[in-house]
Amino acid sequence: MRYLVTGGAGFIGSNLVRHILAERPGAEVVNLDALTYAGHLESLSDVEADPRHRFVHGDICDGPLVAELMDGVDVVLNLAAESHVDRSIVEDAPFVRTNVLGTQTLLAAALTAGVGRFVQVSTDEVYGELPWRDPALDDEAPLFTEETPLSPRSPYSASKAGADHLALAYHATHGMDVVITRCSNNYGPYQYPEKLMPLMITRALADEPLPVYGDGLYVRDWIHVEDHCRGLLAAADRGRAGRAYNFGGNAERTNLSVVRELLGILGKPESLIEHVTDRPGHDRRYAIDASRARAELAWVPEIEFEKGLRETVEWYGANGAWRKAVTASL
Repeated sequence: MRYLVTGGAGFIGSNLVRHILAERPGAEVVNLDALTYAGHLESLSDVEADPRHRFVHGDICDGPLVAELMDGVDVVLNLAAESHVDRSIVEDAPFVRTNVLGTQTLLAAALTAGVGRFVQVSTDEVYGELPWRDPALDDEAPLFTEETPLSPRSPYSASKAGADHLALAYHATHGMDVVITRCSNNYGPYQYPEKLMPLMITRALADEPLPVYGDGLYVRDWIHVEDHCRGLLAAADRGRAGRAYNFGGNAERTNLSVVRELLGILGKPESLIEHVTDRPGHDRRYAIDASRARAELAWVPEIEFEKGLRETVEWYGANGAWRKAVTASL
């Protein structure tokens, strides 16, 4: 089985490449990444000598290159994306180019090559936002399902919603075998330190202020990247063509509570927390209903949040060389 993983030097992509090689001895992985600011070969150092892994430095918008790489590919997993909301607010053109045009380039090449399955890796942010609720309360609250209408509220999420529509259009128009996955907030090793957890861990280790947007009560559902990788392969193996699948970790937390918890793990004072001006259009709550993935893919999250968070904090503390290498551009 040959997989084409795009964005395979990024956070989720590098973990997925590592997961495929570890779990599937007969698999080959072609890894296409443009090595923009969030993609780093340091995140692949432990698999660079594996003959089953071929890294290609390139852009998913490069039609001839993408067409060449499709030769012999059985499954495409498209993780290449501009993904940081804050950056999309400042400059949205790169998000439209990579997330929309890049996805179209991949879809067209996969269709021509007759690739068996195309997995479009999306985000729960395409659904918009949910009414706020206190995660500590054991009450019924609405969740995103795959039938929730798409209502993106940032340039980033709008570009991902556009890519989802393109993928489904290829299925409806050409009969292409396409599956879409939408996942809640990932955490774990190798995440670029502009996202909440690695940023806060990195700054706390240096006893620097931890910037928390607004009141810090924005609610997110957290899923360990290993659970997400298992879900992606389950979707590639058992997903129904033309379907979307949600993956969540059943771990709703406010941003503020996550920051406080990691400070407790590190033995750092909460006085490091610094509330800063909120970003525009900040969605108040995301939460995933993953019952379709449980029923159709036999997938459930396995890593309990508190255990995963502690292991993540320990990983960043033990991998200072990696942090230094990838933050040189910060």
